[in-house]
Amino acid sequence: MKFCIFDSILKIPIMLKHFIPILLFITTFGFAQNSNLTVSVTDLKNNTGTLTAELYNTKEKFLKTSFKAVSTPIKSNSAIVTFTGIPKGEYTVLVYHDENKNGKLDKYIIGMPKESVACSNNAKGFMGPPKYDDAKFTVTTDTKINIKMTKAH
Repeated sequence: MKFCIFDSILKIPIMLKHFIPILLFITTFGFAQNSNLTVSVTDLKNNTGTLTAELYNTKEKFLKTSFKAVSTPIKSNSAIVTFTGIPKGEYTVLVYHDENKNGKLDKYIIGMPKESVACSNNAKGFMGPPKYDDAKFTVTTDTKINIKMTKAH
């Protein structure tokens, strides 16, 4: 029996045909799987305007620069927003009732909100916004949280 290098070369595509799908399947377990976060907000005072939810992923950016933001219409004094494809980790959520649909949380000159606002874990601040540690939660899989809206000052 003679050994021919061309016989070995012809078998390579057949081997790759089976090897590549197995390799791709195995490598997907090594990457972080992203999750969805669904936020249900109740006790909005009316259906006027929109609800905006801001997602924060670090203590340093809390209430300064959101990681993601989503707005949605309000129905029956409640709203549901979903953040899709977020990495596992620690987060906080701030929601506000944008009654005039101007895309921002309106505030008085002293910085207090004119529009209703609330945070994850229904965290409340004393003479100011809630603390990050009171509002934080962890996402490891698809997660649902409930927030009860508080009235504006």
